[in-house]
Amino acid sequence: MINGVVVIDKPGGMTSHDVVACVRRIFSERTVGHLGTLDPMATGVLPVVLGRFTRLSQFYGDSIKGYEGEIRFGFATDTYDADGEAVTETKPTSQLTLQAILEVSRTFLGAQKQVPPAYSAKKVKGVPAYKHARKNQPVELQAVPVEVFEFQILDYADGRARFRALVSSGTYIRTLAHELGRELGVGAHLSALRRTRAGEFSAEDAHSFDQLESLGDARLETLIHPRRLLPDIPSVTVTDEVAGYIRNGRAVNLSDLSSSKLVKVFQGQRDLIAIASRVAGTLFHAKVVLFGSNEAAPVLSSR
Repeated sequence: MINGVVVIDKPGGMTSHDVVACVRRIFSERTVGHLGTLDPMATGVLPVVLGRFTRLSQFYGDSIKGYEGEIRFGFATDTYDADGEAVTETKPTSQLTLQAILEVSRTFLGAQKQVPPAYSAKKVKGVPAYKHARKNQPVELQAVPVEVFEFQILDYADGRARFRALVSSGTYIRTLAHELGRELGVGAHLSALRRTRAGEFSAEDAHSFDQLESLGDARLETLIHPRRLLPDIPSVTVTDEVAGYIRNGRAVNLSDLSSSKLVKVFQGQRDLIAIASRVAGTLFHAKVVLFGSNEAAPVLSSR
């Protein structure tokens, strides 16, 4: 079994499910998942977890995401991006200025509630919203709390604006583009999107499928070192004896590194064996055991 995290540079036109299938084939590993969906049109950073490390997915729900892309003004679409059908008449953008776009874009900064697009994977009565939308069935989605840390318009020309954004998990950039066009009175949709960051993972960590294929057995060197994972959770390195207790599900006393409720437990420098939660004081119990007492340590890389 291969256990680790690999960051994929997702090409356009693929779903996140497609990416998982490709990683499963390339690494010959059956247990594979991803840490945050990317729309088919989007490209860029998509972290993928393999083997026992899929158990870490639960700790990545609040990861900050970074994006860069392009917004086309003049008309809105039903999906809020270039894959959709136009739902408004085309309006002239000759009078639209960079200054006007900048002024309105600043109003989107900060904590807010955002209604996801009808064409999204958000569940409505247990069914993804996009399935209802494709059947022309009414879709009522509840606004969810999100935060926009950065929404910077970089330039504007010929009805198109390039931007950079940094947002909380769950924020739809498509919705930002749609609402920006609505506020400006000309309509707009997302015409291109690339994710540059997902939590601790950046574009510098990402690999294309061609790169992974060409590496052969050396593809294991692309796995992210476990010490880099979940940087907001402190780490503790334990002795083999204490590691044995943790692997067997026993509560143990660990150094009180901080007031954190969680701690990453390493056996040696590179073997992440568990995520433990504080019971009381310095007493911790494993919340997730990655490797039991009779199981081999994970396959790691030097990165």
